Amino acid sequence: MTIKEFQELINQKYGARDRQRGTSKTFLWFIEEVGELATALAGDDQENKIEEFGDVLAWLCTLANINDVDLQEAVKKYQGDEHLGYK
Repeated sequence: MTIKEFQELINQKYGARDRQRGTSKTFLWFIEEVGELATALAGDDQENKIEEFGDVLAWLCTLANINDVDLQEAVKKYQGDEHLGYK
């Protein structure tokens, strides 16, 4: 599944509800999931890590969807050599 396909899947399943919730409340859910990922990363449970990475990605897609951002387009800047180093 591509990033675009996953983002579209999330939009189909949750888009109407996500738009009603709005960006601010959705961002709080996203941050909560990032916190759960941080906790998972501190532990040894690989299945939990996988689950939390998935949750963070899904909520990122939700934020992108309700703000009309195509994540497939957003990551294109990383395809070139100019982004091989860190800032």
